Amino acid sequence: MNRLLKTSTALAMALTVMGSPAFADMDAAIAFLDEHIGDMSALTREEQEAEVQWFIDAAEPFRGMTINVVSETLTTHEWEANVLAPAFSAMTGINLTHTLISEGDVVERLQTQLQTGENVFDMYINDADLIGTHWRYQQTRNLTDWMAGDGASVTNPGLDLDDFIGISMATGPDGKLYQLPVQQFANLYWFRYDWFNDPEIKAAFEEEYGYELGVPVNWSAYEDIAAFFTGREIDGQTVYGHMDYGRRDPSLGWRFTDAWLSMAGASDLGLPNGVPVDEWGIRVNDNFQPVGSCMARGGATNSPAAVYSIEKYVDWLQNYAPPAANGMNFSEAGPVPAQGNVAQQIFWYTAFTADMVADDLPVMNEDGTPKWRMAPSPHGAYWQEGMKVGYQDVGSATLLESTPVDRAQAAWLYAQFIASKTVDVAKSHYGLTFVRESTIQHDSFTERAPRLGGLVEFYRSPERDLWTDTGFNVPDYPRLAQLWWQNIGDASSGARTAQEAMNALCDQQEAVMARLERAGVQGEFGPALNEPRDEAYWLEQPGAPWPALDDEKGTPMTVAYDELIRRWTE
Repeated sequence: MNRLLKTSTALAMALTVMGSPAFADMDAAIAFLDEHIGDMSALTREEQEAEVQWFIDAAEPFRGMTINVVSETLTTHEWEANVLAPAFSAMTGINLTHTLISEGDVVERLQTQLQTGENVFDMYINDADLIGTHWRYQQTRNLTDWMAGDGASVTNPGLDLDDFIGISMATGPDGKLYQLPVQQFANLYWFRYDWFNDPEIKAAFEEEYGYELGVPVNWSAYEDIAAFFTGREIDGQTVYGHMDYGRRDPSLGWRFTDAWLSMAGASDLGLPNGVPVDEWGIRVNDNFQPVGSCMARGGATNSPAAVYSIEKYVDWLQNYAPPAANGMNFSEAGPVPAQGNVAQQIFWYTAFTADMVADDLPVMNEDGTPKWRMAPSPHGAYWQEGMKVGYQDVGSATLLESTPVDRAQAAWLYAQFIASKTVDVAKSHYGLTFVRESTIQHDSFTERAPRLGGLVEFYRSPERDLWTDTGFNVPDYPRLAQLWWQNIGDASSGARTAQEAMNALCDQQEAVMARLERAGVQGEFGPALNEPRDEAYWLEQPGAPWPALDDEKGTPMTVAYDELIRRWTE
């Protein structure tokens, strides 16, 4: 496995001269396959060589061209930038620069190109959360038509779209594919399996709370477990029962737009997203036109369930997380559970798995197995069967219409290469962000599964389809997403109450949608806001927004982890 984790520095130095490819033929491909792929592929060696030969031949018209691609800084994308991009350049003769920046900066650059029409980057690797934006504005090349038209000559015959597990999330209501998944991860529940199964700890918990310590099914149990562990001394250290982050930073927005409100129970029933009210609290009509975000227009962004979700976030952050967590952002908070003093985390991205399995970490056993496990996140008091259960991030290659055709063609070759069957197993071993069924089912992951804390079992289970990305209701992701972190930041800092923050957020979302409606830039599928009316009217209607519960604590429920694994594997 260590061979897979090497950087490509030596290969890049051997195959490039002064930043330009030294040659573009099978010699470079053989060197790459020998060093980085081997038998870690869904293809045989003969099939690998045939696929990379296709890339070499298809790239011939673009040799010498310099192509610029951008993605967020994620473990998987680091491997693409440091290993796959130099190899692609050496094999094809295309000078490929893969730039890594923060996710917020990626969205900002994409928004700039959408607004100005200037070609900032030739390809963006950004979340399929923008599907509502791409479909409405029609400034993104839909790949269905692209592969049948200008992209036909550069579309890999072995691409095999049916093998991708996240295709539906990058597909618009028109049935067109707008983005190609290249990495994918879910938000799940993370916990210390060893502590949860310690007889003394289990007995102490049951004596104090009257039920068995296990994976929390609901927020009531999560809160009890957080309170139980916080301040407890285990293995000579003070333990915390919860981990999160609270810095007023763009990454704070993802913490909530990534289905937190629906996990609390604020949205309507329906998959992949609530219908007609989604996990952002945005209501649409039968034509997918957004009609409101505030309760006065039938939305749920400031509904009792949404406010409850923010109140719980703030309460847990202040009372059960390490004191430094309130000043951290997403990237800073991610590695903290691996330090060994956190008992559980309700909102944990599987993208961190790759950084949680190093042999020398305090959360790993001597035999290379983890002391932790992952499981479905618990749901809030307003949640009902049939609601969305969690979020899945589908980082996808995106080609904008403003990119010249030849540059888009060359970039499309790179998109297919980094998600190809030749490389995907090896890439997934490094980043652990699966996009292909053939990769998930590869024998090497059967062998490695015991060391990954439930990740392989989750992705081999049909239940993975219940975790979905942001859907069609969001008409302009870049403009609306930036409103979340600013308003949630006010709640996190105490500058506003949760109700005040969510009132401000829904007002601002509707102001953006009103401008889009007046401008008419999204055509027949753009916003068409409802007239405001008394909130009581909407609270009396079926579905979201849901009226306030008398008891938001509810009865705590837990389940044995081994029972969850049995359900996943059977």
